[in-house]
Amino acid sequence: MNENERPTPTHEALTRQISQIMDQAESELINVVDAVPAVAEIHPPRPGLDSEMAEIKNSVLRMGSLVEDAIRAAIVALVEHDSGAATAVIVNDRRINEMQRDISTLITRTIATQSPVARDLRFLLSLDHVSYELERMGDHAGSVAKQVRKLAPEPPLKRYVDVPAMGELAAQLVNGILRALVDVDQQQAREVAARDDEIDALYHQTFSEVVDLMRADPGNVERGTRILFAAHYIERIGDRVTNIAEDVVFLASGEIEDLNP
Repeated sequence: MNENERPTPTHEALTRQISQIMDQAESELINVVDAVPAVAEIHPPRPGLDSEMAEIKNSVLRMGSLVEDAIRAAIVALVEHDSGAATAVIVNDRRINEMQRDISTLITRTIATQSPVARDLRFLLSLDHVSYELERMGDHAGSVAKQVRKLAPEPPLKRYVDVPAMGELAAQLVNGILRALVDVDQQQAREVAARDDEIDALYHQTFSEVVDLMRADPGNVERGTRILFAAHYIERIGDRVTNIAEDVVFLASGEIEDLNP
């Protein structure tokens, strides 16, 4: 036999070689599988974080519902000359303020104890800002109610011009932006923000008409001034709805965008 030629391996030798290769592969596979739990321990599941985030979101939605109710209640009090109903709006604003403080405290605690990752942290910080905007809307509804208490004993000046329509539209926009927040729907948020232009148009129309009424009769000045204050507060609610719409866009895309340039 030529010294460069190797003997042909027997069947038994091939079987032993294949077996050794398979044993080695199996051992390597076991080592990989054993390493998986160690990786899972780096990012363990956190049901506590999910639970607290759900609680925060639900609290924000309940707060938004109270704000929507407050806006409508203030407008009903205006139209019906109901000073008592206006006072109730002012008193109930304390509950909205308390909810905002509770939400902010819960968000701070969640961030401190649950170590949220970047996406969850963005969600929590956005909801904190949303709760702030809702609290300010509640304040604006209360400010409208304060003007209503002064207007209630007096006859309406041109049926308060477009203030009732402004208030109803503002309440609708609050409802719409809460729906967009629930779904994190940036398209719906953009549509809601665009409707703030309708509130602005009604505000400018109201301002012009009331100024004309005050010029025509000095006796209209006090009532006209209070109507303008009420219209201004409702216009600010529309602006804050737009701010929340920007938060929804940020949640959905991670982009900061000015929806009311």
